[in-house]
Amino acid sequence: MLTTVLMVVSVMVGLALVLNTIRLLAGPSTADRILALDTLYINSIALIVLLGLYFSSDMYFESALLIAMLGFVSTAALAKYLLRGDIIE
Repeated sequence: MLTTVLMVVSVMVGLALVLNTIRLLAGPSTADRILALDTLYINSIALIVLLGLYFSSDMYFESALLIAMLGFVSTAALAKYLLRGDIIE
C-alpha cells in the first residue's frame, strides 16, 4: 500500500516539476522566473524525500537538506540582486 501511494505522489510531484519548468522557460518577468525556480527546487526536495522513503535510505534526506540550504541562499541572492542590482554591498 505504501509503495502505491509513493508512486502516485511521485508522479504528481513529477508533473509539478514539468509545470514549473514550463513556467521557468516561459515566465513573462524575471520575478516569475525566480519564483518558478524556487518552486522547482522545493518540488525536487519533495521528490528526493519520496525516493528516500521508497528506498529506506538516510542518504536521500541528507541530500534533500543540502539542496534546501543551497536553494534558500540562491533565492535570497537572486531576490537581493533583483531589488538592488548587486549582491555584495
